[in-house]
Amino acid sequence: MTDHRELSAALRAAVRGEVDLGVTARALTTMDASNYRRVPLGVVAPRDADDVAAVLSVCREHGVPVVPRGGGTSIAGQATGTGVVLDFTRHMNRLLSLDPDAGTAVVQPGLVLDRLQEAAAPYGLRFGPDPSTHGRCTLGGMIGNNSCGAHSVAWGTTADNLRTLSVVTARGERLRPGPGWAGAPPGLRALVDGELARLRTGFPDLPRRISGYAVDALLPEHGADVARSLCGSEGTLAVLTEAEVTLVRAPRAQALAVLAYADESGAAQAAAGLVPYRPLTVEGMAADLVPAGADLPRGAAWLFVETGGDTEAEARAAAEAVVRAADVVDALVVTDPARQRTLWRIREDASGTATRMPDGSEAWPGWEDCAVPPARLGAYLRDFRALLAEHGLRGTPYGHFGDGCIHVRIDFDLLTGPGVARFRRFSEELADLVVAHGGSLSGEHGDGQARAELLPRMYGARTVALFERVKALWDPDDLLNPGMLVRPAPLDADLRFSVLPREPVDVAFGYPADAGDFSAAVRRCVGVAKCRTTSVAGSAVMCPSFRATGEEEHSTRGRARLLHEMLAGEVVTDGWRSTEVRDALDLCLSCKGCRSDCPVGVDMATYKAEFLHHHYAGRRRPAAHYAMGWLPVWLSWAARTRTAGAANALASVRPLARLVKRVGGIAGEREIPSLATEPFSRWWRRRGTPAAGGGPLVVLWPDTFTEHLSPSVGRAAVRVLEAAGLRVALPPTLRPASGGRVGDARSRSALSLLTARRGRVCCGLTYLSTGQLDRARTVLRRTLDLLEPVLATDAPLVVLEPSCAAALRTDAPELLHDDPRAARLASRVLTFAEVLERHAPDWRPPALNRPVTGQTHCHQHAVLGDGPDRGLREAAGLTGELSGGCCGLAGNFGFEKGHYDVSRACAEEQLLPSVREAPDEAVVLADGFSCRTQLEQLAGVRGHHLAEILAAALDEEG
Repeated sequence: MTDHRELSAALRAAVRGEVDLGVTARALTTMDASNYRRVPLGVVAPRDADDVAAVLSVCREHGVPVVPRGGGTSIAGQATGTGVVLDFTRHMNRLLSLDPDAGTAVVQPGLVLDRLQEAAAPYGLRFGPDPSTHGRCTLGGMIGNNSCGAHSVAWGTTADNLRTLSVVTARGERLRPGPGWAGAPPGLRALVDGELARLRTGFPDLPRRISGYAVDALLPEHGADVARSLCGSEGTLAVLTEAEVTLVRAPRAQALAVLAYADESGAAQAAAGLVPYRPLTVEGMAADLVPAGADLPRGAAWLFVETGGDTEAEARAAAEAVVRAADVVDALVVTDPARQRTLWRIREDASGTATRMPDGSEAWPGWEDCAVPPARLGAYLRDFRALLAEHGLRGTPYGHFGDGCIHVRIDFDLLTGPGVARFRRFSEELADLVVAHGGSLSGEHGDGQARAELLPRMYGARTVALFERVKALWDPDDLLNPGMLVRPAPLDADLRFSVLPREPVDVAFGYPADAGDFSAAVRRCVGVAKCRTTSVAGSAVMCPSFRATGEEEHSTRGRARLLHEMLAGEVVTDGWRSTEVRDALDLCLSCKGCRSDCPVGVDMATYKAEFLHHHYAGRRRPAAHYAMGWLPVWLSWAARTRTAGAANALASVRPLARLVKRVGGIAGEREIPSLATEPFSRWWRRRGTPAAGGGPLVVLWPDTFTEHLSPSVGRAAVRVLEAAGLRVALPPTLRPASGGRVGDARSRSALSLLTARRGRVCCGLTYLSTGQLDRARTVLRRTLDLLEPVLATDAPLVVLEPSCAAALRTDAPELLHDDPRAARLASRVLTFAEVLERHAPDWRPPALNRPVTGQTHCHQHAVLGDGPDRGLREAAGLTGELSGGCCGLAGNFGFEKGHYDVSRACAEEQLLPSVREAPDEAVVLADGFSCRTQLEQLAGVRGHHLAEILAAALDEEG
C-alpha cells in the first residue's frame, strides 16, 4: 500500500511544479466528462519535461500509476485514474512557436485549442480539428484522444494534422516520434514487420476510426509514422510534452446552410451525398436538442453545412449549391458571422443539452460517438433506434453526419443493479451492431473504460493481443493510465453514481427540475466544462471566478465535483461541515450565470446557499453574514430612527470606517456606500397620491437597495411609469386581520391600524446569498402575507433591481415549494422594461439618440432575459451593445473581506474596459446597485438605471 506522506515528500523533492495530495485536489480529479469515477492519490502540475520525467521516476519507484490530463473533458473515462494525475493546464500550456510560412506551430500539451486558433488567425491560419469543447480542451488531450470536431470532413482528425511529438516514456526515455520510424522504442519495428498482413487487413477503412491503437500508421505505405500511431493512445504509451502541428489555410469567408429534414434518418441519408461538394462541415442534430424559439428552418432534424470561399459571395454560392443538391423540407443560408455563431452554439451545446431528455429525465454518455461508413449512416440509425426500443431506452442522436459519426446520450439507469445490467447488455449488443455496419466503436472520443472491453468484438482477439504487445514495448511496467485500451477495466465498473446516497438528502430548496433530489441536482454536472472557458462571448456570464483565478476548484464544474464527493463521503469525509467545499464555494459570486450558460443548467448559486445553510447550522457565522446578510434590518433601523445622515458622517471618519469594516468582515479596500437621508417610501408618502388615472395598475416593489441606497431609481421609475399611463402603487405595509386591498404604503382606517400586522415586503436576497435560509423563509412568508391583496388582483409587481427580481422569480418558489402563493408571486414579477412592453405597448419613450455602454446584469442575463430591455433601448435611440460577464461586486460578495482582488478582476474582464473605451457621450447603463457601486468605486464613473435615463429625458422634454 502506498504511503502518501512518503510519496508526497519524494515528489516535492523531485519536481519544481506544484504537488498536491490533499483532499481538494483529489476530489476535483475523480471524474472527467464520462460515467466513471476513480480516486487518484494526488495531482502534480509539472513545469516542464524534466518535471514529467521526475514524476515518472518517483511513481515507478513507488509502483504508482500516472494519468496525463488536460482539460478533463474526456467522455470515455480515460482522464480518470487511481495514481498521480499530471495536470498540464497550469504551467505547460504555452504556444512555443508559430511559423506562418511553413504553416506549423509548436505547442505544449496544456495549451487550450482556442488560444492556438487566436494566435493563428491573424495569418489566415487555424488548426483544422475543432471539438465543440474548443474553449477548454487542450492540444494534449486532443492528441491523446485523436479528436476531430465539426471540420474533420474537410481537414481530418488530429492525427492528420501532426508532424512530430516530444514524449517521455514510462522509464524516462526522451523520444521525438515522427515519420520514418523516428522516435520508435526498441522492438516496435520488428513487431510491425511480423504483423504486416494483419495490419493491412484488420483495420476498418473509416474517416473516423479512433478505437484501439493506430498501429496501421506504422505500415511502410503509411510512412511508418510513429507520431500518428501514438495519436489516440489515451496517455497509455508515453507522456506528451510537446507537439509540432500543422495548420490549415482558413477560408476568408464562410456561409452556413442549415438544411431541414423530417427526421434524423433523412438527414443522415442526405449527408454522405453532400461531401462531394467539399463542405467544411456536415453536422446533424434533431429537434429534441434544440431550445424553444431557436431560429431554425421548419423541420424535425437539421444538417449544418458550412462552406468557404475567398469572398462572402463565393461562400454563399457554395452554400446555395449545397441547398440545391439537398432534398430538404426547408433551408436557410446565413453569412452574417454573429448569426452563424448563434446557430453554432445550438450545436456545440448539444453535448450538455443531451444529458436531459425532453421530460427532464437524465441521459448519459457511454455510447457517445460510434462511427460507421457515411453511406451506411441512415441504415445504422434505423437499426440503432430499433435497438434502443428493444431495451426500453431513449436517446437523441446528433453529431458529425458527414463522417458517419454519431453522438448520443441515452437514459441509462446507472443507479440500480438491474439498470447497470441493462447498460452492459445494451453496450454489448450495440458494439455488435456497429461492427455489423463496418464501423468503429469510437469515432472521436476514444475507447477509455467505456468501450475498451469490447474491442475484441471489433478487432478480434489476435489484434487486441497485438495492442497489448505494443503497450508492453512502450510501457513495460504498465505505469501509464492502466485499465485503458489494453487489459481494460469492465465497462460497468467504477460508475460515478454508485457512491452517491440512495436515500434523499434533507435539503431546504425544492429543486423542482430534479424532483426534489439534491443528488440529482449535483449529478447535472457531466463535466463538459463550458465553465472553464477563459473568455466569454457576447452576453455570457459563466464562470467569472474561474476566469479570475484559473483554478479548477473555482469553476462550476470543480464545485460540483466537490459537492459530489461530499455526498459520496469517501474523499470529502465531513459532509456539510466540509471546509474544502466551503472554501471552493467561497469565491462563487452567486451570479447565476451557470443557470443559463451551463448546457445542463447547473445552478451553483442555489447549491452554495444550500451548503452554507447546512454548514453553519447551529454555529457562528462569518461576520459578513451578519453585517450584509441582515442589511435590510440595519437599513430599516437607520430609516426608522432617521440616523442615515449621522451614519454617513461617521463612515466618512476613516478610523471609524476601518473599525466598522474590520468588525463587519468587510474588505478594507471598499468604501461604505452612503445611505439615503430620505428613503424612497418616505418620498412616496411626502409626494402624496396622484390623481387616479384610467391606466392599468402596477405595484412598484421597493427593494432594499432602491429604498435605502438608490431612491432616485424609484423616483425615476414612478415618473416613467406614470408618463406611460400606468397607475403606480406600493405594496401594503399593513396586513389587516380581515384582509384588504392593494395599498400604497399607508393604512386606510383607524380599525386597520389597530388590527393589522406591520411589515415591509422583501425578496430575502441577502439572506439567500449568505445561506440563511430559515430567515429567508420567514421574510418571504411575511412578504406573501402582506401581498395577499395584491395577489388577489391582476396587478403586476414591477421590480427595479434585477437581483431582487431574479430572487422572487426563481429562489422564492424553489425555497417555499410548499406554498403555492410563492409561485403566484413569481408569475407576477416583471422588470421595468417588461411592464412597459406588456402594459403600455403603445407608449413611446423619449428619443435620446446616444450610444450606450455598461453591462447586462448577470441575473438579468441568467434568469430574467433582456429582450424587453433591448427593445426599450432601441425605441429610445440608445445604440450599441452592453457587455456580458459579471461586475464582480455581486451583492455582498465584493464587499466581503478577502474577495476584493477577485471582484476587481471580474470587473476588469469586460465591464471596466467597455466603459473606458466608450465615447464621451455614451450613456453608462447599470440597472443593478452592485454594478453602479462597482463602477463608481473602481472607475469613478456614475452608472444609471434605465429608468433614470428615461426620466431625465422626460423632464428635459417638459
